[in-house]
Amino acid sequence: MIPLKFKLTIAYDGAAYHGWQSRTDGSGVQNQVEAALAKLFSSAPRIESSSRTDSGVHAWGMVAHFEVPRGEFKMPPGKLALAINACLPDDVRVRSAMRVPGNFHARFDAVGKQYRYQIWNGPVMNPLMRTQAWHVARKLDLAAMCEAAELLVGRHDFRSFTSNRGVVLEDAVRTLTRCEIRGQGAKVTFIIEGEGFLYKMCRCIVGTLVQVGEGKFRAEEIKNMLARGDRRISGMNAPAHGLVLWKVFYRGM
Repeated sequence: MIPLKFKLTIAYDGAAYHGWQSRTDGSGVQNQVEAALAKLFSSAPRIESSSRTDSGVHAWGMVAHFEVPRGEFKMPPGKLALAINACLPDDVRVRSAMRVPGNFHARFDAVGKQYRYQIWNGPVMNPLMRTQAWHVARKLDLAAMCEAAELLVGRHDFRSFTSNRGVVLEDAVRTLTRCEIRGQGAKVTFIIEGEGFLYKMCRCIVGTLVQVGEGKFRAEEIKNMLARGDRRISGMNAPAHGLVLWKVFYRGM
């Protein structure tokens, strides 16, 4: 009998976890969701996700799917999210759960992702945002940062904006469809969208743009960074705790 497949949209505060991916010590967010499913279904379903997030990174729109034998699913489908949430810690929540066709795949069907990064740009950190935003005390030149951000949009080799994972990176070409910066008082939000991202790419982009705002780089230097393909000439990696996987895009969904 063909199993039922469900798509989950998951939000979590990543502060207490070593990233999304399941770990042998149970410290991944995936561990928490799979443990909750094991309490509901005897087959203990494994989940497949759209993405991975690093230690300390948050999510508002992580997407994952799982399958469960038809004979085990005995609740109204509309109650699934509530049932899973009842078995999860307070810092992880399923925002929605919906049945999807058997050929849906959370990772391979994704056509793009949106990340957001928050900065608190003021002399005194807002304590209510201490785990959700990077405190940058020095006043930033927002206009210069926006000028630099526009140069990153498009299809480029982003080798200068990724961290080395100890392997030879053969393909570093990615397409950014959006790199926008919004200022609202002391809160500065970066919105970065693309079809795919390299390791720590968003954090390097944000760190470099902040350093443009501080006057350490000129906006036009972004062109040279992209052309050179050398991580040593771009900026710092922004801290993990300001980054949120905001949304995953699918055709027709």
